[in-house]
Amino acid sequence: MNAHTLAQNAYVQTSSSTRTDRDTEYRVLARISHRLRAAAQEKGPKAFPKLAEALVENRTLWDTFAVDVAHPENGLPKELRAQIFALAQFVNAHTGKVLAREAKVGPLLEVNAAILKGLSAKGRTR
Repeated sequence: MNAHTLAQNAYVQTSSSTRTDRDTEYRVLARISHRLRAAAQEKGPKAFPKLAEALVENRTLWDTFAVDVAHPENGLPKELRAQIFALAQFVNAHTGKVLAREAKVGPLLEVNAAILKGLSAKGRTR
């Protein structure tokens, strides 16, 4: 290993250890939203399986959010926790409708975009 590689590795370790929970949530939600949007735009015989995979990944993330805000030690204000929990319930129900081909993906992307906006507005570090 040369000095340049060692310096890069040290920087990566430091930068990842200084991320906040908010940063992590933002990054994961942004990645999943991107996959969901791309899958929704796919055409052809492999399009729906890709969409289903992205939908399940998105729903799993929202299930994680619901569990997190339901925990009594969660530090968010009670009203915000209730709103996030309600959004998680909506995501779960709407995902089922999209998987049954009874609804469009758009509302899920809108929910994710609103949460991303909120996460980025409150002191997100870069």
